[in-house]
Amino acid sequence: MKTDTLFYSLFQTFPNVFFELIGQSGTDANSYQFTSIELKQQAFRLDGLFLPLSENPNQLIYFLEVQFQKDEAFYQRVFAAIFLYLYQYKPINDWRAVVIFPRRSLEPEESRPYRFLLNSPLVQRVYLNELSESADTSIGIGIVQLIVESENRTAAKARQLIEQAQQKLTNVLTQQEIIEFIETVVIYKFPRLSREEVEAMLGLDAIKNTRVYQEAKEEGKLEGKLEGKLEALPRLLKLGLNLEQIAEALELEIDVVRQAAKKQSS
Repeated sequence: MKTDTLFYSLFQTFPNVFFELIGQSGTDANSYQFTSIELKQQAFRLDGLFLPLSENPNQLIYFLEVQFQKDEAFYQRVFAAIFLYLYQYKPINDWRAVVIFPRRSLEPEESRPYRFLLNSPLVQRVYLNELSESADTSIGIGIVQLIVESENRTAAKARQLIEQAQQKLTNVLTQQEIIEFIETVVIYKFPRLSREEVEAMLGLDAIKNTRVYQEAKEEGKLEGKLEGKLEALPRLLKLGLNLEQIAEALELEIDVVRQAAKKQSS
């Protein structure tokens, strides 16, 4: 798994982490949709895009780029993609570019043509190795730090985050998602280890055998099945079926279907 893919998966699953990373409230994520867009003509792809859910022109569009290799053409490509997006989609919102580097030394050495943009509020650069370690660091920021942690400290950092998740998160399903993502990061960093070896290293073999964890896993499967069924709701409504007929066809409670239909119409 490439590092930018790992970050895309992180922000897609836990979008609040992005806003915590740039010094804002994690609840801001509730107003955004995270996506990735390939632009026409030059086939530029933006690593990530946080788009406002509403048509509020006062909300920023956030362009996200993750760069873990030295590339002197990096800023040329990033700003070309951003302005191509603005040209093609013509948004009315202001924007900000957030660039994530593991360390400062990977920045392009020649950035003179873009220095006014880079020194303006339009661009925010985040250096992961400079994120402060503190007792109140969120679990999300901790996972980001885990991605760039040295190999000899990764296991200890991961176990600390797992313990933090167990202590601070009351929602068992969210706790399970966090623990599984921590495991994914460690597997990414130690590709020669099997999943069983990683589980043993992090003490996950014991955690995964607990009744609470198994129940959360089963609950997650059920939620996934429910979401899959409800994806058919718009098509069935267009076909003229009423809510009772849809509930019967999908083998769901009428109240579940009614609530989902209400969300779709709002």
